[in-house]
Amino acid sequence: MDGTLVDTEQLWWEAVEQVAGRPLTEADQPDVLGRAVEHTAAWLAGATGRAGAELAADLHREFAARVRTGIVPRPGALDLLDALAAAGLPTALVTASPRAVAEVVLDALGAHRFAASVTADDTVRTKPAPDPYLAACRALGVDPAACVAVEDTETGVASAEAAGCAVLAVPSLAPIGAAPGRTVRDSLAGTTVEELSRMVAPALTVMSWNLWLGGSRVDDHRAKQLKVILESGADVVGLQETAGTAAQELAEALGWHHHRAGENLGILSRHPITARFGDPDVGFYGAAGVRIAVAAGREVDVWTAHLHYTPYGPYESVFDGLPAAQLVAHEELRLAQMRDALHRIGAASSEGVPVVLVGDFNCPSHLDWPDVEWPVTKAAEEAGFADSFREAHPDPAVEPGHTWSPIHPVHEDGSGRPEPQDRIDYVLHRGLTVRDARTLVTGSPRPWPDVAGNDWPSDHAAVVATFATSLG
Repeated sequence: MDGTLVDTEQLWWEAVEQVAGRPLTEADQPDVLGRAVEHTAAWLAGATGRAGAELAADLHREFAARVRTGIVPRPGALDLLDALAAAGLPTALVTASPRAVAEVVLDALGAHRFAASVTADDTVRTKPAPDPYLAACRALGVDPAACVAVEDTETGVASAEAAGCAVLAVPSLAPIGAAPGRTVRDSLAGTTVEELSRMVAPALTVMSWNLWLGGSRVDDHRAKQLKVILESGADVVGLQETAGTAAQELAEALGWHHHRAGENLGILSRHPITARFGDPDVGFYGAAGVRIAVAAGREVDVWTAHLHYTPYGPYESVFDGLPAAQLVAHEELRLAQMRDALHRIGAASSEGVPVVLVGDFNCPSHLDWPDVEWPVTKAAEEAGFADSFREAHPDPAVEPGHTWSPIHPVHEDGSGRPEPQDRIDYVLHRGLTVRDARTLVTGSPRPWPDVAGNDWPSDHAAVVATFATSLG
C-alpha cells in the first residue's frame, strides 16, 4: 500500500522524523521503510528511552493526520487496479500499516477495488514474515505461486517472496536489487495485466527415477510405475534403466510426450518437447536431454544421466576402509562421464533457458560427506548446478535423503553386513528457484530377494523437486 499504491512512504518518513525529533538518514531505512508501527516504535524507544507504547501512539497520530490530507495515488496504480478488475482478477491489499490507516487509504482509493485486505492487525507477524501474503492468498482462495505481489521496499519483497509469490518491485525511497522470480521497474505506469501474468512463475515438478532394469523384478511393474508417477505430481520424469521400451510405454499410457535415448535412458514430459539433445544411441551409461515448453515464453532443458556403478565409493569406504584420497581417485570413470554430460549440456544450452540435470550418479555428494570431496557432484557444482534436495534440506544429518536402497537393508553377498545407505540420485538445477524437494518411496517394500510383490517397483528411491520457473 504505502509507496506502491499511494505516495505515503514520504508521509511515513516525515511522521517518524517528527516523532524522533531529528532528520532521518539512509542508515535508518531498515527500521522505517516497510515496517510496522510497533517495530519502528520499539526502535525509537531503544534510541530515545521513551516508552514504546507512547511512541507507537504518536506515530499513529502523526501518520494518520498526514494520510488524511496528503494521499496521492502512485503513477499507474489506479489504471492497473481498474485493468485487473476488468480482467476479473481479484486483488488484495497487503500492508504493514494498522487497520485504521489502511481504512483511510481504502476510502480514498475505493474499497471496491479490493477483494480482501490484510493489515498489521490481522496476523501475528507482519512483513518481512510471509504471514500477511499467505493470509491474503487464503482470503482470495489462490495459490501464492499464482500471484504477483507489487512491492516498493526490501521488507515487503522479502515477505512476498517468502510466501512464494512472484514479485514486481517498484522502489519508492530505497533501491531494490534484481533477483530470480523478481521484476524491478521504475513505475507502475503502463504496466499491463498481461505483463503481470507473465511474471507468475509456473511450478515445474521434476522426478529422477531409476526403474531397475525396467521394473522387471516386480510383478505388474508398469501399472505400479504409472501409479507412482501420477501420485508424485511430477511434470517431467528423467528415467534410467528403462530396458528400452519403458519411456515410450509409460508416455503412451499417460498421454505424455517422451524421448528415448538408447536402451537405458528416457524422459517423460506432460509439457511439449521442442528439442532433443545428446546421442540418441547412447550406451547404458551417459546422458540425454530435451527442451520442454512449460508455458508461453518459458522453456526448460531437462537432462537425465546414468553413471557407472563400480567401483562404488560407499562400499570402499565402509567395507574396505579406504581413505578419502583413494575414494576420490577411484571416481575417475564417473567423473569423465559427468564431464562429458556437462559438455553436452553446455553445447545444447541457450541463454536464459534454465537446465535441470537428474540422474543416478552412483556416487555420494560432497555436500553429505564432510571428509570426502566427491568429485562428480563437485564438477556439477562448478558448472553452476545446485542440488535441489540440499537447498530444501541443508543439513544431511537431519535429512540424509538416502536413495540407495529401500530394498537393501543388508548387503546382498549373504554376509549380513548392513548395506551402506546413501544419497546417489539427484535433481540438480541451474537457473530455477527450489520450492520443495523430497525422496519418494511408496508402501513398505520388502527386502531383496522377496521383492516381486512390492508396491515400489525399484531398488532406488526416486527424487522429486518442485521449482518455480521464470522468464529467461
